[in-house]
Amino acid sequence: MTAAEIVAEIEPLGAEGYRNILRHHGIKDPMFGVKIEELKKIQKRVKKDYKLALDLYATGIYDAQYLAGLIADDAKMSKDDLRGWAEAATSPAVGENAVAWVAAESNHGRELALEWIESDNELVAVAGWGTLSGLVAIKEDSDLDMEELTALLNRVKTTIHQQQNRVRYKMNSFVIAVGSYVESLTDLALQTAAEYGEVTVEMGATACKVPSVPETIGKIQKRGAIGKKRKTIKC
Repeated sequence: MTAAEIVAEIEPLGAEGYRNILRHHGIKDPMFGVKIEELKKIQKRVKKDYKLALDLYATGIYDAQYLAGLIADDAKMSKDDLRGWAEAATSPAVGENAVAWVAAESNHGRELALEWIESDNELVAVAGWGTLSGLVAIKEDSDLDMEELTALLNRVKTTIHQQQNRVRYKMNSFVIAVGSYVESLTDLALQTAAEYGEVTVEMGATACKVPSVPETIGKIQKRGAIGKKRKTIKC
């Protein structure tokens, strides 16, 4: 299938009610308002397709970009491909999800994440922190640099309140990810969150809240799931 054929297939699946919900979450037009469950049906059919993912992302349509993240052949994505995606993200949801998923599961995740978190472009920076969160979720601890993660936690502690709106949200999420997936750093993640305190993020016209680090990690601890890695972060 071509990107044009898939766009034609998903466009009528959109609904104005869902488009309004997406707009409240900061997602901008163009978009169709297709529910993720419908996009996943296409993912199941297509599986992975490098070229198709690039073409879908290039449309600039939110639903197509999200689907591109689901079907991308991560191992084939070049650094230039991923940089282009980060720069062309149309909303935080694209950067935090599609771009971060593919970058984390590519061969360039760590390098690009560390590059992106230095960006003044909010959508690029959130992709960077999202990629870092993905890496700790899927990489074995032996493949992670613990000193680097410790330094990143300290960076969050000392700078989070000076960051742009959605970057604050993703930094907080990174602390949760480290505390949840890297058992040796769980206590440090909790201490980090305690030191930087409450994080204020403008969530638009939604009921969404910034996740509490101790509450979220506490729930995972009760399930006995601290340190259990994921096969994929795509969802």
